[in-house]
Amino acid sequence: MRDSKRPAVPDLDEGLIEGRNAVTEAIKSGRIINKVFLAAGAIDHGLAHIGALAKEKGAVVVSVDRRKLDQMSPTGAHQGVIAMAAAHAYAAVQDLLDLAAARGEPPLLILCDELSDPHNLGAILRTAECAGAHGVVIPKRRSVGLTAVVAKASAGAVEYLPVARVTNLTAAIRELKEKGVWIFGADAAGATLLHQADFRGPAAIVIGSEGGGMGRLVAEQCDFKISIPMKGRISSLNASAAAAILLYEAVRQRG
Repeated sequence: MRDSKRPAVPDLDEGLIEGRNAVTEAIKSGRIINKVFLAAGAIDHGLAHIGALAKEKGAVVVSVDRRKLDQMSPTGAHQGVIAMAAAHAYAAVQDLLDLAAARGEPPLLILCDELSDPHNLGAILRTAECAGAHGVVIPKRRSVGLTAVVAKASAGAVEYLPVARVTNLTAAIRELKEKGVWIFGADAAGATLLHQADFRGPAAIVIGSEGGGMGRLVAEQCDFKISIPMKGRISSLNASAAAAILLYEAVRQRG
């Protein structure tokens, strides 16, 4: 049940960004910031730096009671700062491929199949950006979008890593395959072990939902189903942890 004292979580397109890293990276990335709210009476060096940076970029900086920030915050962990920014647009899948071409690299993408946990998506965006991936693709339906919670969990990576939102993930996979991209699905029962997979060419890694993994139609489109060796008693990994392992195996192979 929703807390009646807290507003519904807005989509990032509505302009709410919270948390010190997320706000700082949004400002530094060149995104237009309209207003920054700082907690009154709690202006330490970090918040003062954010305020100065925001003013330098032309944003209005307002000091407000921390209880006001608590009411505005969808996560309850604003760290003393919330920013209102201009709309954050989704990319097109072709934009991700164009970015890879501009870097002179084979595409390395992450495709999220009905991922519902915003913290998982945020963590995947953060890891993908750190690993030098060229973007993330998410479906419009039955999937978390770029919410404020996702932005905060990504620690600002959402400002640098393009995210494409598609109507039909299966159709998007088919289009990627037609353009020479190999599709690797993370699957606990996959026949190809992690270190047997060849990620050196154009590659897209599919990460399934937290509970059910990849959907049947998406799984059928995968060229390879990749399993991660499990040595302990727990038989599965968190979605963002699995994505990180696969991404950095790709980074290792690409040198």
